[in-house]
Amino acid sequence: MIDNLLKYQNRLLKTFKIEYRRYIFDEINFDDKMIAIFGARGVGKTTTLFQYLLELQSKNKNVLYISLDYPFLSGVDLIDIVEEFVDNGGEYLLLDEVHRYNDFSSYLKTIYDLFDINVIFTSSSATSLLNAKSDLSRRVTLYNLYGFSFREFLEIKHNIKLDKYNIEDILNDHITISNNIIDKNLNILKEFKEYLEIGYYPFYFDKKTSYYQNLINTINLTIDLDLTTLGLIEQKYTYKLKKLLEVVCQSSPFEVNYTKIATASEISRAKLYDYITFLNDGQMLLLLDEPIKGIKKINKPAKIYLNNTNLLFAYCQNSKTGTIRETFFANQVSQNHKLHISNKGDFTIDTKYHLEIGGKNKGFEQIKDMEDSFVVADDIKIGNGNKVPLFLFGFLY
Repeated sequence: MIDNLLKYQNRLLKTFKIEYRRYIFDEINFDDKMIAIFGARGVGKTTTLFQYLLELQSKNKNVLYISLDYPFLSGVDLIDIVEEFVDNGGEYLLLDEVHRYNDFSSYLKTIYDLFDINVIFTSSSATSLLNAKSDLSRRVTLYNLYGFSFREFLEIKHNIKLDKYNIEDILNDHITISNNIIDKNLNILKEFKEYLEIGYYPFYFDKKTSYYQNLINTINLTIDLDLTTLGLIEQKYTYKLKKLLEVVCQSSPFEVNYTKIATASEISRAKLYDYITFLNDGQMLLLLDEPIKGIKKINKPAKIYLNNTNLLFAYCQNSKTGTIRETFFANQVSQNHKLHISNKGDFTIDTKYHLEIGGKNKGFEQIKDMEDSFVVADDIKIGNGNKVPLFLFGFLY
């Protein structure tokens, strides 16, 4: 069996030519015994595994890659494979698509406890729902791989190197940062509009002519395969999740009407909250609530967005400009910060910064009396004072 797996591994590596490394390589502590890379379909989890596989081989490490959706693995005991690999000097095990393997959580727990081997596995984001409730969560270090930031999109498109910045740098030193980016001879506003439409998922660079169709197919696979495999929804109800995505397009995030959404998507209100959570966990929706603590904290989000702007262009007809701007901002900032909606302005970041999102002529009227308040403006290359260009928030990771 190991010989067959190595044959598949070598065959895959012969055609693998992607050199660009995602931001996650700078974040992962590869010394940990068991590492999980989660993320939506199409964001580059398998690519990350292959790149690390090549790195390990260059260091003469004994490494084995297994995709657990290989048909010939049906009925094969994963523990037997791991035992054979370890007996032959195996050091690193890279497992792809673990959610496709029945009772994967128990198997990973056993591998961790019984074998002296480093394991890195990938899976759908939805898996985190289960890991949070299992003993496996105490053994594995979790990393969530998101789609391209605006910075990464520019880097791979133009084969250039761009710095990333923390939120304090962007808010307080945005003029210098903007000038540094513009010095790269980029038509930054044109590039930004392109990113909003097609730049979030790495597979765009391989499938430019049919990008939106491939994106919708990817989302359908997440719902039809990943969520059903994990037992989160029955196959006969998957159409409701797809319909729910379309309904969210038609519902302004500024006024979430749950009764209307439930009726339009043919879902009971009792089930609606579960389905919204599943789609959020699968990085198809993005949920934000108000900064409310204690017993008053609501159990449903105050705003529901599609996860990223590419989904808006794929699913929605004539999305409002304000929705596109907010979706981009929420998607990029929420990866590493606590983002809430605000009664004054649009958002708060880490309960400290207050931000209002708008066009180039947006003023400070709604947040003029608040400390640490900023206007985030679209259609400007360089800001002024506490007025910050929107595109800069694509340089956070």
